[in-house]
Amino acid sequence: MPTPERTTLPAIVTSARELLEERGAAGVTMQAVAERVGVRAPSLYKRVRDRDELLRLVAEDAASDLSRRFAATDGTITELAHAYRAFARAHPMSFRLVLDSDAAAGAFRDVADPIIAATKSLEAARLVTAWATGFLTMELAGAFRLGGDLDEAYAFGLATIVAGLDRSR
Repeated sequence: MPTPERTTLPAIVTSARELLEERGAAGVTMQAVAERVGVRAPSLYKRVRDRDELLRLVAEDAASDLSRRFAATDGTITELAHAYRAFARAHPMSFRLVLDSDAAAGAFRDVADPIIAATKSLEAARLVTAWATGFLTMELAGAFRLGGDLDEAYAFGLATIVAGLDRSR
C-alpha cells in the first residue's frame, strides 16, 4: 500500500510564501518549509526540484495574487496603481520577489497586460510601473524622511502622471 500524501504542492508554496514574508528570501529554505508543512525536508523533493524552483513557484503565486487584484479593479491606471500599492504594502517581500525577473518571468505577462491595456502603450506602462515601483520601494524602505502624508504624495504623483498621459494622447 502506498504511503499517504502528507503535503501538497499548494501547501508547500503557501508555506514558503509565508516564510518569505516573515523572514525574507534567505529564510525560505527547504528545511524551514518542510517543518512548516509537517514533513521531513527530503519529502519536499518529491514535489519541488530545489530551492530555486520553490522560489520560482512562490514568485508565480505572488504574481497571480497581484493579477487577481488587478482583475478586481475597474482597469484604470489609477485603480491598478492603487491595487499595486495595496499588494506591495500587504506583501512587501512578495512584491520584491515579483520584481526579480528571473524568478517571476513566466507569470509577469499576466501582471503587465492590464497596465499596458490601461495606458495604451508599452512605453506608458513602463513609465507608470517605474514610478509606482520606485515610490513603493522607497516607501517600504522607510526612505521618505521629510514628513508629509505618503497617501497624498502617492495620489499626487499618480494624478500628475495620469494627467500627463492624457495630454500626450
